[in-house]
Amino acid sequence: EATEVSPEERISLSDLGLWKDEHIEKLKTINEFILSQNAVPGIQLAHAGRKASVSIPWEGNKKLNIGQGGWQTVSASAIPYHDDEPFLPEALDKNGIQKVISDFKAATKRAVKAGFQVMEIHGAHGYLLHQFLSPLTNVRNDEYGGSFENRIRLTLEIVEAVQSEWPADLPLFVRISATDWAEGGWNPEESVQLSILLKEKGVDLIDTSSGGLVSHQQIPLQPNYQVPFAAKIKKEASILTGAVGLITEAKQAEEILKSGQADVILFARESLRNPNLPLDFAAALNDDIQWPKQYERAKI
Repeated sequence: EATEVSPEERISLSDLGLWKDEHIEKLKTINEFILSQNAVPGIQLAHAGRKASVSIPWEGNKKLNIGQGGWQTVSASAIPYHDDEPFLPEALDKNGIQKVISDFKAATKRAVKAGFQVMEIHGAHGYLLHQFLSPLTNVRNDEYGGSFENRIRLTLEIVEAVQSEWPADLPLFVRISATDWAEGGWNPEESVQLSILLKEKGVDLIDTSSGGLVSHQQIPLQPNYQVPFAAKIKKEASILTGAVGLITEAKQAEEILKSGQADVILFARESLRNPNLPLDFAAALNDDIQWPKQYERAKI
């Protein structure tokens, strides 16, 4: 779940957050339970950027203006996601950028205290880091815009800030959108270049998704449609990758791993549809795994 690093960086008012010390205690309790069930707690830190200040999905997922309880959003440049939005995002100045970096650093420190053991930085799906990466949303003329090296600068600086607080022996993932699915946008070749640099900095895995940046994207949805991006990055950047998106069957997921296209499969919506997914997939693959103690009497 995307966990926001400051209040103004939330997608909606209902987002999980880790921007103050008071958040640590409850998350620590949850993580202790997760560990007691032979699982590993992980956290994804995020900043929504121009995609912040919207209503929760089941109430329309609409941009909220100030009078509706919304707030001023920020981005790489003052370009809205939809043309009819009630206000433009503000282009972050140098002080604003430094605050974002500090927010990620502080949230990471809290995540360690709360007992998380896997960290992911969300740089995909049109959120702030992605907004800096893509020339479709970044038209800056300073050291954070223009060239590839400038557009990736904020992502690399945030990785360094997170690493300054995150234990070196615990996994660090970065989620990216490998393509914008739009002409002139971020592309798979740039994703490989970024992944090479992230590996050099000590990132362990690239969580390889796509899209989410612009409303005019054209995505060819079908099973495994994002797997080739994970395979390309794995091969050309020599880094571990995670495959995601319309992977819904156990044998489908197993084949991706066995064929060497990715190193892990990351499930999101399928886990919402089926909270017993690990147990069902293990059964489908004839793998006798340990069940939660509360469920053992139902094991066949």
